[in-house]
Amino acid sequence: MELDVVCGMMILPAEAAGKSEYKGKTYYFCSLGCKKDFDKDPEKYLSQAAKPAGS
Repeated sequence: MELDVVCGMMILPAEAAGKSEYKGKTYYFCSLGCKKDFDKDPEKYLSQAAKPAGS
């Protein structure tokens, strides 16, 4: 299972609606909308995903 860093949903890579490569890592998405948002500003979502819950 992989985390969709845009919406927080857990995804099976084989069932992902989309994927993107960024800085040598593959990110998987539940929808093309999440992929599109990530592709516009990857650092926004990666910095949010790194924060502990409730921050």
